[in-house]
Amino acid sequence: MKLTKIDIVTRPNKLEELKEALNDIGVLGMTVSQVYGCGLQKGHKEVYRGRSYDINLVPKIKLETVVCEVPVEKVLETAQRVLRTGKMGDGKIFVYELADAVRIRTGHRGAEAIMDIPGEKPEA
Repeated sequence: MKLTKIDIVTRPNKLEELKEALNDIGVLGMTVSQVYGCGLQKGHKEVYRGRSYDINLVPKIKLETVVCEVPVEKVLETAQRVLRTGKMGDGKIFVYELADAVRIRTGHRGAEAIMDIPGEKPEA
């Protein structure tokens, strides 16, 4: 089964809505990081103690997930529907084919490494 990694870089205020929408289509595992970046926005100017500063790195969030059963197109459509405002700064989505994945605890590889194990409960 093919593994695909999807990285979504977008506005921080859209995180909760994006997580819920992805959960609704079956994407449960994800990693979220606070990141800074610049693109077409080119940042902005801020004034601090009377001096003007160019702030060219804008705060964003990066959500990373790996899918094998949920269709990639469904993830892309869902993310775009939730994140699109039509304004600069909506973000980018990057799609990668993965060679393999390994669940460290069990040694499972490939699709088994990212799937839930039936009957298994997370430790408290």
